[in-house]
Amino acid sequence: MRPFIHVNCAMSADGKIAGSDRKQVRISSDEDIARAKGLRRRYDAVLVGVGTVIADDPHLTIKGASFIENPLRIVVDPHGRTPKDSQIADERAPTLILTDDNCTSEWEGVEVIRCGDPFDLTSAMEILSELEIENVLVEGGGETIAHFFRNGLVDRYTVFVGGMVIGGRDSPTPADGDGWVCENGIRMKLVSAEISGEGVLITYDVR
Repeated sequence: MRPFIHVNCAMSADGKIAGSDRKQVRISSDEDIARAKGLRRRYDAVLVGVGTVIADDPHLTIKGASFIENPLRIVVDPHGRTPKDSQIADERAPTLILTDDNCTSEWEGVEVIRCGDPFDLTSAMEILSELEIENVLVEGGGETIAHFFRNGLVDRYTVFVGGMVIGGRDSPTPADGDGWVCENGIRMKLVSAEISGEGVLITYDVR
């Protein structure tokens, strides 16, 4: 058993999620930003990879929500690289960091779960299910999203395609990372496509 996994992200018209420096670029329309923030209210947990934490320092909370009302914040961080002063480790919402068995890092007020040697994402999701987390919203970054796809863990994929071009062979994509090519691709069923500002929101269910 594992939670329902919904990957939600935004990319440019040329398929990039950031520039070659990996710093956040605003791609989404105002309408899509509002939609994405609203999604958090529907999920038990919001998950990002440690690369997103280091690059963007997100807080992953709902504006105006209390500690109890906010979803659980989860960081996939096998080697314990999350900075101690990250917003994700503040007191606005509960936080869980997933590491491998060899990591000894601890964060004040943050729960840590060791998930194998090497890190096993599938086992990590099974542990979340045991904690009664029924659904998880994955917000990035590219390597983390690729990790979920590679392990066959994605149930729904929504991507906002913005009206801009970023360019650059080293700019990250939604399913990023080195050394992974999915043979014959991962097949998905198109659910909907709708205009949102100067872009299009596309929703897929993964077969």
